[in-house]
Amino acid sequence: MIERTAVGTFPAKHHIALRDSAGALLHEECITQDGFEGPYTIAYHLRAPHTVKVAAPKSAWTLEAAAERPLAKRHYRSQELKTTGGEAARTRVPLLFNADVTLGIVKPDADDTTYFCNVDGDELFYVHAGGGTVRTQFGDLAFVAEDYVFLPRGTIYRFLPTQGAAQHWLFMELKGGLHLPRQWRNEVGQLRMDAPYSHRDFKKVQFRGPLDEGLRDLTVKRGERLHGFAYKDSPLDVVGWDGAVYPWVFPILNFQPRAGLVHLPPTWHGTFASRGSLICSFVPRMVDFHPEAIPCPYPHSSVDVDEFIFYCRGNFTSRRGVAPGSISHHPPGIPHGPHPGAYEGSIGHKSTSEMAVMLDLAKPLHPTPAALAIEDAGYHDSFIP
Repeated sequence: MIERTAVGTFPAKHHIALRDSAGALLHEECITQDGFEGPYTIAYHLRAPHTVKVAAPKSAWTLEAAAERPLAKRHYRSQELKTTGGEAARTRVPLLFNADVTLGIVKPDADDTTYFCNVDGDELFYVHAGGGTVRTQFGDLAFVAEDYVFLPRGTIYRFLPTQGAAQHWLFMELKGGLHLPRQWRNEVGQLRMDAPYSHRDFKKVQFRGPLDEGLRDLTVKRGERLHGFAYKDSPLDVVGWDGAVYPWVFPILNFQPRAGLVHLPPTWHGTFASRGSLICSFVPRMVDFHPEAIPCPYPHSSVDVDEFIFYCRGNFTSRRGVAPGSISHHPPGIPHGPHPGAYEGSIGHKSTSEMAVMLDLAKPLHPTPAALAIEDAGYHDSFIP
């Protein structure tokens, strides 16, 4: 998805024999998207990757809609979300969702003891706090706080969080896949020189070679259901791979913000895109430089999109009562904008320290019961002077 990469051992052409030093035939696996029309990677295994037995799923995932409520601006305090701890594969808490995207929080405190594979959508994590390693068939990927972690659908993986570090991650399940916005690419797919990041800003998965951790269980998510399988041998037996589908990390501070004479719309902060959503990164930056500019975002009647913001750190000039870990959800149909006094008070500011992840979503978001349990009931009325 970023660029073609080739690591380890692979033959000179697709679909021809590759043998090990003893002459044994290795097994090719084509990992494709959009049928055979989209990006793909071809991996080479010591053993046939498709010989697995059906078993009970070892992970957890529950997506349940709460009762519909009146239209209003919403605030959820994810920092107050209570989890039982444990593995990332078992402790995800979906908060808001639609047909294109599921958004939620995971706060793991133990290594996954099963492999997980999501084929419902690509997965993007924003690491609000903590860090660790995600282990995949492609290799290992280290991550730290303020990183985006991308796992394309079909990846077999498990998380190994840094022990002793408090973990707090935003997860985004993207049913239509994830891509870089087309306006940042040239005609051959390379990131343009005026894009807000370059290929150098992405950290690719580090190839590791075959590894047997003694784990044999795999849980596959398909159609909002979990399906269990058991391997005879380790699935991490890849000797090499070649392609454009693989995990990566993007530190949010590698995004290069822009400033204009007057306030720029959120599309200028667009970092990733998916079916029905644009994912934006708001990072510390200089603000508008017209002598009479109003740096604070203007009141906005959003008639086509839901706005979701995960607040990371810094001074949120347009909002009162939010803190790192807060989530705001502003739906279409009612204007949204800054809290009283913020609009006027921003005049004369030269910079902002705020950092946040925002999604504009084409379809309405629905809350889960877990979201209602952490909602700030007075948020909508807090905009009334």
